[in-house]
Amino acid sequence: MSERLVEVHDLFKWFPVQKSFVETLLARKLDYVRAVDGIDFEVRRGEVFGLAGESGSGKTTTGRLILRLIEPTRGEIFFDGTNILTMNDDEMRGLRQRMQLIFQDPYASLNPRMKIGAAIGHGLEIHDIAKGQGERDLVIQMMERVGLTPAATLYEKYPHQLSGGQRQRVVIARALILHPDLIVADEPIAMADVSVRALILHLMMELKEEFDLTYLFITHDLATAKYICDRIAIMYLGKIVESGPLREVYSHPQHPYTEALLSAVPVPNPRARREHIIPKGEIPSPINPPSGCRFHPRCPYAMEICSKDEPRFAGTEDGHLVACHLRR
Repeated sequence: MSERLVEVHDLFKWFPVQKSFVETLLARKLDYVRAVDGIDFEVRRGEVFGLAGESGSGKTTTGRLILRLIEPTRGEIFFDGTNILTMNDDEMRGLRQRMQLIFQDPYASLNPRMKIGAAIGHGLEIHDIAKGQGERDLVIQMMERVGLTPAATLYEKYPHQLSGGQRQRVVIARALILHPDLIVADEPIAMADVSVRALILHLMMELKEEFDLTYLFITHDLATAKYICDRIAIMYLGKIVESGPLREVYSHPQHPYTEALLSAVPVPNPRARREHIIPKGEIPSPINPPSGCRFHPRCPYAMEICSKDEPRFAGTEDGHLVACHLRR
């Protein structure tokens, strides 16, 4: 059994920009939003791999590509040693039982006309695992495990009748009911109240150990990632700029963008004083990204080479990689 559950090689996803017929004629070329623009990483079996960065950096698109909810422009995605991009629809349908998604907004991802029990158990019917009373028993058991009690009562409720924290637990139960190997958690606590975020994270870690799960944890909050992740990759404008073991990246950030993100993490000490590194300007357009290093227009350490040559990854023996000309 391979240690690497997911492997991503040279992955691209460019979305064509819709224009009017006249604009297309005048431009004589198509423009693309370069959401994911050539990334490589791996997720090891049994770990929590974090994918972090600002909104618009390509994190969610990457997660959907790995699950093949959208098709890549080019690249390779291997799941447990198999290139899923070569699979047909029937083969992919069978594989989906092993990979599930926790959406960022649980309310938007639940059918408002479907009762909670039916929503959680729908996957069991799709994959012909259980129906009728057998399905209900499995759903009730999973609801109790994720803290949805009294389960028999909540089984008959609709999404709008539940609190935000309860809806998040419903989405987690729906992902776990098929006992997958991989869960892509896309900002799983972003819509939850601050008071229940720690409870949800603690529940996710308990479930990881109990069900032997592997998480791809997508977040913009590095404080949250510090609590849950084993390794982390930092994305900026469709590129991964730094990756490695979480403690190493947090203790010795090598990329200026990572330094800026970490400087914004609150310190639980009112007497502590930290220098906040605020990148200048705004995030460039992903339709026309800067040449060379994409962070160079906002980087306080930018050199002439940064605007010309795209930096390549270099790193240490412990797997701490960075794409920055300063570290050459």
